[in-house]
Amino acid sequence: MGRIGRLEEERDLMKYALLIYYDESNQPEPGSEAQIQEFNEYMAFTADINERGINLGGEALLGTEAATTVRVRNDETLATDGPFAETKEALGGFYIIDVSDLDEAISVAAKLPGSWRGSVEVRPVYQWENDAPA
Repeated sequence: MGRIGRLEEERDLMKYALLIYYDESNQPEPGSEAQIQEFNEYMAFTADINERGINLGGEALLGTEAATTVRVRNDETLATDGPFAETKEALGGFYIIDVSDLDEAISVAAKLPGSWRGSVEVRPVYQWENDAPA
């Protein structure tokens, strides 16, 4: 059932970000059988969460070599090529899901291919409507 088909009483759900981290130095070669398999695993995962109506969106990110870090200090904008810090694992992408609780979010994250070769951070999304000014 899709998002639009959910009943009103089922809408008391929580949003979670699934942040996918991976080791940039240990990735399959572009076009290799391993890369094609990984792509297909992600497509199957995405199809599953779409079918379940819990996928609110997400994107894959280019590697840290394409990143630009921006800092503003004393009203001066400083843009630096690359990530903010040297790290072994880089943020490779994310999904936003809408599920009943943290246990369900963890269960979904465990099916994400990124959790098999890297790690997936499960983080609640701040619900602004709970603190919006009247």
